[in-house]
Amino acid sequence: MHSAVLLIEFGSIILCLGLLGRFAARFRFSPIPLYLLAGLAFGEGGLLPLGASEEFVATGAEIGVILLLLMLGLEYTASDLVSNLKAHYPAGLVDCALNALPGAVAALLLGWGPVAAVVLAGVTWISSSGVIAKVLGDLGRVGNRETPVILSVLVLEDLAMAVYLPIVTALVAGVGLAAGSMTLAIALGVAGLVLFAAVRYGRVISRFVSSDDPEKLLLVVLGLTILVAGVAQQLQVSAAVGAFLVGIALSGEVAEGAHTLLSPLRDLFAAVFFVFFGLHTDPASIPPVLLPALALAVVTAATKIATGYWAARRAGISVKGRWRAGGALVARGEFSIVIAGLAVTAGIEPSLGPLATAYVLILVVLGPLTARFTEPLATRWTRRREPRDTAVVAERPVEARPQTPVGD
Repeated sequence: MHSAVLLIEFGSIILCLGLLGRFAARFRFSPIPLYLLAGLAFGEGGLLPLGASEEFVATGAEIGVILLLLMLGLEYTASDLVSNLKAHYPAGLVDCALNALPGAVAALLLGWGPVAAVVLAGVTWISSSGVIAKVLGDLGRVGNRETPVILSVLVLEDLAMAVYLPIVTALVAGVGLAAGSMTLAIALGVAGLVLFAAVRYGRVISRFVSSDDPEKLLLVVLGLTILVAGVAQQLQVSAAVGAFLVGIALSGEVAEGAHTLLSPLRDLFAAVFFVFFGLHTDPASIPPVLLPALALAVVTAATKIATGYWAARRAGISVKGRWRAGGALVARGEFSIVIAGLAVTAGIEPSLGPLATAYVLILVVLGPLTARFTEPLATRWTRRREPRDTAVVAERPVEARPQTPVGD
């Protein structure tokens, strides 16, 4: 009887997610807010609380995080990551300073303590690669000059995750300074070792994993990823970081084949992950944190726009391209929820989960709008200022105008 209820509940969740995904695709926006709302509806305090399938959904959510990071790693080669780090690290530092600081300050002002401050800093720092990639494709901007700048910022954030996640994992686990330092040292050592192996022996690793049979390739890549993720978690590093490193180690045709085979699984379990996060958030706990979430969303939307503008200006992009780069980076999504989920699972701060949910809901909806309208609005505002400036110059006495030498 229990298995029948489990199948009914889980089947209902998947069917609901599929319908929500189709609805989002029809109106060309990210389904992430709908998945979070579905979790709120199915969770405690929602319209239809689940019972039998909650543990199964929790396991699916873990797999969802692992697949998200694996697919992210498959997007890059180790040499690409190293070259991006060398060329664009100043933009990454500016991104961290402008966008992590508001989250940390907000947590301290709310009296949540230093651990919650580190967690909320990550929530406000990391943009949603998935949402941004989709928006750039929908707007036809993949070939724009500013797009490589946007991607370089996202790559640096992904690299930072490999260092940040072990730190957060150690902090929320409540380990001491010595143990936390050891965890970080292990994480950095493993990441460096994997990057070295991927650069030096990437072809050998890919040849070992490679198979002409899609079924065997899928089983080997998925099994290897989950195994490495489990070992990483056992070492108190992070299962997500382990999966990310596996993705980096694979390259060429193997990475392309694995990406094609695993994309549907990633989409399925990632959707389950968002539902799981919503399940652990009581809808009644969101209204009290809605105002702080809205204020934080407005501030960090502005800081992301400033980040993109600065990075594009440094790369020599035109003014319009700078505004487009800034507007495209606003969306937060999957990784903000992943980071908040670590704190929620550890019971760090009861209000952190609701605030992160409201924050992501606001920015995942606002992000596509800022990507589309930041540049036109900025251009219109600039044009309105220009006549005023011209009028002021025209009112000055002729003698006060600077004389331009003939021939210049």
